Amino acid sequence: MSKTTIKGSLVAIVTPMDSDGSLDLPAFDRLIEWHIEAGTHGIVVVGTTGESATLSTEEHCDLVGHCVNVVAGRVPVIAGTGSNNTDEALYFTRSAKEHGADACLLVTPYYTKPPQEGLYQHFKLIAESVDIPQILYNVPGRTVCDLALDTVDRLADLKNIVAIKDATGNLERGLELVKRCGDRIAVLSGEDPLNVALMKGGASGYISVTANVVPAEMAEIANLALAGEFEQAEALDARIAALHKNLFLQANPIPVKWALQRMGRIGNGIRLPLVELAQEYHLKVEEALRSAEVSLD
Repeated sequence: MSKTTIKGSLVAIVTPMDSDGSLDLPAFDRLIEWHIEAGTHGIVVVGTTGESATLSTEEHCDLVGHCVNVVAGRVPVIAGTGSNNTDEALYFTRSAKEHGADACLLVTPYYTKPPQEGLYQHFKLIAESVDIPQILYNVPGRTVCDLALDTVDRLADLKNIVAIKDATGNLERGLELVKRCGDRIAVLSGEDPLNVALMKGGASGYISVTANVVPAEMAEIANLALAGEFEQAEALDARIAALHKNLFLQANPIPVKWALQRMGRIGNGIRLPLVELAQEYHLKVEEALRSAEVSLD
């Protein structure tokens, strides 16, 4: 993958689990087929939505390989390989390359609160050590670590860094990324409510949670935006806006996994410290699904 090919609706796919927390690979395979049929432009596996934080190292690496095998080249596979431990991020990134992933998504190191120079050196080392396209991932609301514009500007000159997922929730910040770095790396929205607005400002697509439940609609929105048909993209996006909001009533991926369970797509498995969606939010998520005309089980 390159700056010019990373585009469209990329689903941050969930990791289906049985009630005992074990991986449900048949359900995972069915989700992949559904996404490809619906027009999803790429699969992001073992990211935040895929519960990478609760998977073992072996599960993490094996699931990337499994995803690559099932997709079989029909759409790009992007593997989440970030860590707050640089050596571990290197290990996951090397493993993803060996398993045939098309690119890697590297979140900023969480919890450790590194300075900007530490962030630069972290990403620089991985980019220079593993020859695979790499996407920076800035989500300060979860990591308590913000990748500054100046640091992204420096990193954008490195060969293997081809894109950034901006999940700051700040549209002006995303637009500034496009202005300063868009000639060298692709900018992807990481906040579903801002997808269309950021694409209107020059972003090439988005990595989406909402795409888990309405993949065809999210793919069509991206296609319209890429074609410059923003009025139509905005109209379609407005129809599913409640999903963008209500799939975050509790920590991701709790609501989206419940939604997929309600749709009959997956079971109810989720791993501690995450738990099933609180009863008080069931109706709100179901209402969002119904407003988007999603068929329920």
